[in-house]
Amino acid sequence: MKTMMRRLLGIGLAAFWLGSGAATPPPPLPAGTGPATTADHTQFAALKGPFKSGPEVTKACLSCHNQAAHQVMKSVHWTWEKINPATGKTLGKKFAANNFCGSPLSNEPRCTSCHAGYGWTDMNYDFTKQDNVDCLACHDNTGTYKKFGTDAGHPLYADREFEPMEGPPGKKAFKAPDLTRIAQHVGRPGRANCGACHFNGGGGDAVKHGDLDSSLIKPSRELDVHMAKDGANMSCADCHTFNAHQPSGSRYAARARDPHGIDLPKDDHDRATCESCHGTAPHQAARLNNHVSKVACQTCHIPAFARGGIATKMMWDWSTAGRKDADGKPLFIKDEHGHLKYSAAKGDFKYAENVRPEYKWYNGVVHQITITDKIDDTRVLELNRVEGSASDPRARIWPFKVMHGKQPYDTVNKTLVVNHVFGNDDTALWKNYDYAKSIQAGMDYAGLPYSGKFGFIETRMNWFTTHMVAPKEKAVACQECHTRAGDGRLAAIRDIYVPGRDSNDWVDRLGTLTIIGAIGTGLVHGTVRLITRRREKQS
Repeated sequence: MKTMMRRLLGIGLAAFWLGSGAATPPPPLPAGTGPATTADHTQFAALKGPFKSGPEVTKACLSCHNQAAHQVMKSVHWTWEKINPATGKTLGKKFAANNFCGSPLSNEPRCTSCHAGYGWTDMNYDFTKQDNVDCLACHDNTGTYKKFGTDAGHPLYADREFEPMEGPPGKKAFKAPDLTRIAQHVGRPGRANCGACHFNGGGGDAVKHGDLDSSLIKPSRELDVHMAKDGANMSCADCHTFNAHQPSGSRYAARARDPHGIDLPKDDHDRATCESCHGTAPHQAARLNNHVSKVACQTCHIPAFARGGIATKMMWDWSTAGRKDADGKPLFIKDEHGHLKYSAAKGDFKYAENVRPEYKWYNGVVHQITITDKIDDTRVLELNRVEGSASDPRARIWPFKVMHGKQPYDTVNKTLVVNHVFGNDDTALWKNYDYAKSIQAGMDYAGLPYSGKFGFIETRMNWFTTHMVAPKEKAVACQECHTRAGDGRLAAIRDIYVPGRDSNDWVDRLGTLTIIGAIGTGLVHGTVRLITRRREKQS
């Protein structure tokens, strides 16, 4: 297994090198070595600096890596667009609805702090300008590069004092990163690079995903066997491989099963599946391998998410936003653990740690709601319904974090709305706490029809649980699914017979007859042996 991992890592590095525009890739890593580089960036004249902005650094990078920006600009990290291959629907952050902060439209300077570029301040952003590609976000190896949360993807270029909206009163000092030093110390992306955005989705550490947070930067083996230093010590890009800067894996169309199996010697350039390393029959015991056709690997091997000591957000109710204290100041209330449980800007929250996932059939098709879709407001709205059933050969039982929400919608047109939350203008919700103004402004900005009447609808959103893989000795025990107890893990999966959980008259009768037959056969056999021995003694 270790040899296989080294081979995969070597191929991943070769793909990275080719994607950077270099003429030839380095050879695969020899056994027992870690990531290596053939260039000392401190010696490059183009990187001597000083650099006053991120785009200046990018221009220097492109003087050597002359194809890198073209590749990045075709990726979902740049376009924020994704075509769902199963439905043909155009998705991505610009279109897909969620029950966290809603839509980046009209809120770009805040939301695009996690864009793979610089300067996306409004819908007129120039997606063709190469200098706006942010190389440092992914390739900084100093651990000091950080985009500033309100500057449209830019880092600070000078030290600044800033008062966070939801923090304690008073300004905090933020230090600008040393762009020249960072540019001279770039390399293969690590967990901290990816985590800078993906761990902090939804506005904070662990907020959105549940199975992705800063505890994975240096995790214990018990938290994640793949990323732990005393485990496989892998980085995100070892599985989410980049081919010409195009990442593998997608929450809009996660692969339900990978019939291809182990990638070598054949390589499909997509190792974001368990099977790509472990194969389609990963267990020594046939009894366990029999589960593979119906149960995703993650279902057994991720017993709980948010178990790295950081709570994840499980509920967000926007309808309660806007409350103020007796002095007319916006209310911000923390719970006994220090989590913000109420924000005048955002409403009520609930957090949890060590959460057992919810289980659903999934066949690879996600039905994602967009801002313009007509919705049924007579029931809870599932924003990204996953498709599948026991009778579907493509489907498996998968684990999910199910996010509960309550968010604004147009009660006449029956669509979700664009809510203008960020900005210094009079219509921004986070400045004036007036939904009528913020929703009207957001819909006008997006150019979408709006009746002027809004309400709040309950929503649910399914988040695939695929990280925080526990050691095999900590996998879900058989009896947690095969039980008649009402709180069994598969209690919600009712369209398949689960031994030990379900009762079926014919199966029970057959089982009873089998047991009776076995006992009867034993009795007959014993009686015959006893009679035979007596006759042998008499003779």
